[in-house]
Amino acid sequence: MLSINEIKQLVKLVDESSLTEFEYETEQGKIKMRKGGELVSPTVSAPVVQAVLPAPKVETEETPTPAAAPTEDFHVVTSPMVGTFYGSPNPESPAFVEPGSVVTVKSVVCIIEAMKLLNEVEADVNGEIVEVLVSNGELVEFGQPLFKVRKK
Repeated sequence: MLSINEIKQLVKLVDESSLTEFEYETEQGKIKMRKGGELVSPTVSAPVVQAVLPAPKVETEETPTPAAAPTEDFHVVTSPMVGTFYGSPNPESPAFVEPGSVVTVKSVVCIIEAMKLLNEVEADVNGEIVEVLVSNGELVEFGQPLFKVRKK
């Protein structure tokens, strides 16, 4: 389970972000925070036990199999951190990339905001953006796919 200091850091991160809800779950327990008005209240609950574990695992294993074949043709740019995804430098600017955009290894493809810091994410391959997999302002996790890129 998270320490009190880690929980305080999470509360501060959620409070300072544009998020209105945050949930973190491990085998030891679950933390759920909702922001409404001026307060952010962490709720810590006992471990969650699911009665039907085998069925979702079977579905999860079957789902990536068909998706794995198209992914082989494309490179996937993933999020290097947890934060908020922004496709442009500011709301008035056009997106860094969109489907059809040509990128190089050092092309900035998006910004991930984490703890009030704006972190540029660069394409790690030369190619063409095929698909943007997340929406502007969406919370992303470490390793979450952001873009599909056709290698050139």
